[in-house]
Amino acid sequence: MQQNVTFELRTDHITLDALLKATALAFSGGAAKQMILGGQVQVDGLVEQRRGRKVRANHVVRVHTPDSVHVIHVQAPAENGP
Repeated sequence: MQQNVTFELRTDHITLDALLKATALAFSGGAAKQMILGGQVQVDGLVEQRRGRKVRANHVVRVHTPDSVHVIHVQAPAENGP
């Protein structure tokens, strides 16, 4: 089963481990690290094993869990008014 998630950045990037925590796919930094080092996470179709990888707008992150695949679509920060 695939679940799609949209994540809006607050700055120009977020680290991969922080993204997993912010989207509640990892309950802690240690859990995020295990997922990343375990090969469960892809950025733009490639397995990524650097937890400090900078994820920017338009990147697509796939997280493979035992029961599903979570696809995170990363969006640019919302524009503030003039």
